[in-house]
Amino acid sequence: MLEQAFEGIVDYLQIMDENGNVDSSSLPKDLTDAKILDMYKYMIYARALDAKLLSLQRQGRAATYAPLIGEEATQVGSVFALRKQDYFVPNFRQHAVFLVRGFPLDTFFIYWKGYEDGGEIPKDFDATPVSIPVATQLPHAAGIAFAQKYKKKDAAVLAYVGDGGTSEGDFYEALNFAGVWKVPLVVLIENNQWAISVPRSKQTAAQTLAQKGIAAGVNGIQVDGNDVLAVYKATSDAIANASQGPTLIECVTYRMSMHTTADDPTKYRSDADVAVWQKRDPIARVKTYLTKKGIWNDDMEKQVADQQLKTIDAALAKAEQFKPDPKSMFENVYSFIPPVLKEEEDEGVASNFWQ
Repeated sequence: MLEQAFEGIVDYLQIMDENGNVDSSSLPKDLTDAKILDMYKYMIYARALDAKLLSLQRQGRAATYAPLIGEEATQVGSVFALRKQDYFVPNFRQHAVFLVRGFPLDTFFIYWKGYEDGGEIPKDFDATPVSIPVATQLPHAAGIAFAQKYKKKDAAVLAYVGDGGTSEGDFYEALNFAGVWKVPLVVLIENNQWAISVPRSKQTAAQTLAQKGIAAGVNGIQVDGNDVLAVYKATSDAIANASQGPTLIECVTYRMSMHTTADDPTKYRSDADVAVWQKRDPIARVKTYLTKKGIWNDDMEKQVADQQLKTIDAALAKAEQFKPDPKSMFENVYSFIPPVLKEEEDEGVASNFWQ
């Protein structure tokens, strides 16, 4: 006898289409035009910050940098859904998340200038530092979520991972743990179609990435990742249900720039493919919506953009006054400093090379 043991379904959510049209029946009641306007301002803010850091890296004034252009809706929409008490666990591209949560902008610049001092998370900021290794942050996120449940706190954990990270063991282990223990974890996949030069089609044969939660008993949904309203709703719903267990959200978006500034995407993808996604720009569709509603115009955009640039430049000027302590390269690596490294530390301190 052969019977069906299981049948899984993954829903797809879009609220605002590429032309700025909104399905009002799916729009969350708390998403007022004022809130959507705030989201839009942060989206253009994030893109301006991105452009500044990319320029700094090319000038030799910043270290290797991972641009976020094209993924503003995924990040802004999700972080707007967080409550004050919720945590977030980033990888290395959540610049807009840090921006919305109020991470000190000068400290942000210090990190991307290559100093680990900039990666220190302020007290009560409720986040983990930037994580460069792929998907290793997810078991940590599951552990933090378990701690919230154990302490009976009303707090969820929002963790970010790329499409390439869903091929890692850490991803599956974290989801399995979260599913078994029903911890308040929301894992958001930024499916930007590329894991450096490896396309989504070579990552997995799964039709969606959201369905990867099914095997772990984790609810999953696929969302238009260029629709800030849909991302907000999916994340809000997941956080509202976090006390019942974890959720996996796949945001389908596109990495419009390079993986990092050490990468050349023209070597492995065509301009035609990029052009298709340019028409789906997450910022353009929100601007169209707001303009149609009569609450936004080009003059307002220039005024806001000019003020944002001033804030960015002021933070950069402050960051460039930062003087690193050479001892920071040697501390917190070993339980004690080996003699060979102690010699290098003494030499570095004596040379004043950081001045």
